[in-house]
Amino acid sequence: MINKLKVFFIINIFLTASLVMAQNAAMPEEVSQFDFWLGEWNCEWEDQNGETQQSSNLVRKILNDKVIEENFNGNPGMNLIGQSYSVYDVNSSKWKQTWVDNSGGYLDFTGGMEGDKMILSRQAEVKGKKFLQRMVWFNITEEKFDWNWERSDDGGKTWKPQWKIRYSRKGN
Repeated sequence: MINKLKVFFIINIFLTASLVMAQNAAMPEEVSQFDFWLGEWNCEWEDQNGETQQSSNLVRKILNDKVIEENFNGNPGMNLIGQSYSVYDVNSSKWKQTWVDNSGGYLDFTGGMEGDKMILSRQAEVKGKKFLQRMVWFNITEEKFDWNWERSDDGGKTWKPQWKIRYSRKGN
């Protein structure tokens, strides 16, 4: 019995070490795809009345620079405070993000770079109706970019922007 337990623990240690090594072997190009988002940001958008609203977002790397942590504060533009955690998953070759917020919201996304855009998407369901949601980061420069929250009711053939935010780096 003791020998079987030793073998079991050795196999588990080997498998865990192999997984950690595989995650650390991710190509730098893929792991750094979200680096444009790092920093402190001013965010602006137009509300339903056409008035400009403002908020802020702090995005940084944590956990040995393997995880991107977002800290969104919708005030004063809106009462939405949330955090997301994004990680490049070497096993699926995709970025994965989890969002939680002060309304009890939970969202999970997958995706990656498509050309010069970062696109993360998910399937959603509200009251039995299924649809797609996605976030698109585009027009990316060192000092600014655009971010759209979009919805598709036709399986991704067409997308309708629901929220458009213009990001500009704080201090510029």
